Amino acid sequence: MPKRSFSRTDRLSAQFRRELGVMVHEAVREHSLPSASVSDVEVTRDLSHAKVWVTALQPEKSLETVKALNELAKGFRQQLGRMLRIRQVPELHFHYDESVDRGEKIERLLREAAKQDAASREAEADHAAGAGSAASSDEPPANRDAD
Repeated sequence: MPKRSFSRTDRLSAQFRRELGVMVHEAVREHSLPSASVSDVEVTRDLSHAKVWVTALQPEKSLETVKALNELAKGFRQQLGRMLRIRQVPELHFHYDESVDRGEKIERLLREAAKQDAASREAEADHAAGAGSAASSDEPPANRDAD
């Protein structure tokens, strides 16, 4: 038998992510929830629990979204059981995935640092150019009486 590159839990996690992504999208529309999408699913080895990581388009409403999805988790679990035909469907626990927010924050900080760096280099260049012309005018005038 050929060796598989992924474990069963990895394959199930990917399948759950695909299926739950569709289910969450439909739930958002049906229940007028803030827009959300499934970013990752982590399944325990014994398939008893699954952490479902979701991202929200409006981070300020993420708690509301996660709470609503946790309330709908039992129905999602039943749908998964019917669709996938596996013996045990894990209990679903929805969590907000803050990695996207952290990534956006880091990107914003890097842009600000780049702007400050460019501004400081420009100021140094202006100062150096101003200092060079000032140095030439600070030289004493040539002695005309030497003739």
